Amino acid sequence: MRAVVQRVDGASVSVAGATDDPSAPGVVGEIVGEGLCVLVGVTHDDTPQKAAQLARKLWSVRVLEGEKSCSDVNAPLLVISQFTLYGDARKGRRPTWNAAAPGEVAEPLVDEVVAQLRALGARVETGRFGADMRVSLTNHGPFTVIIEV
Repeated sequence: MRAVVQRVDGASVSVAGATDDPSAPGVVGEIVGEGLCVLVGVTHDDTPQKAAQLARKLWSVRVLEGEKSCSDVNAPLLVISQFTLYGDARKGRRPTWNAAAPGEVAEPLVDEVVAQLRALGARVETGRFGADMRVSLTNHGPFTVIIEV
C-alpha cells in the first residue's frame, strides 16, 4: 500500500450528485483545522494486515506541528482512495495502471485502513470510492510525505 500524506489546515472532498442537484458537487468528507489528508493506493499483493499497518503508521507518524502525531493531538484524517498512485509513466506518453489493484480488491482494503484508524480512536472522513472527486485542501508547510507498507 502507498499513501501520500499531506499536513493540512483543513481539507474536503466533493462528489457530483452528493446533493439534491445531481450536477452540483456536494461535500462528502471534510476536516477542519490541523490534520492529515491521505491519498491511499492499493496494489495487487496488499492485504488486510498491510492496511492495519498503514493505519497504525498514519495514526502515529509525527508530521504535525511541533512533531506531533494525530494520536497525540486527536487530529482528524481525510482518507481518499487514489488508484493513480500506482501509475507508471516511465515509457511512452500515457501512464499504465497495471500495478494498481482492481476496484473489487482495492475498495475493501481502503475501507480496512479507515476501519483500523477508527478502531485506534481516529476521527476519519472519507471520499467516495470510484467517484470523480474534487479535493480541496490547505497544505500546511507545505508538508507532504509518501508512506509505503
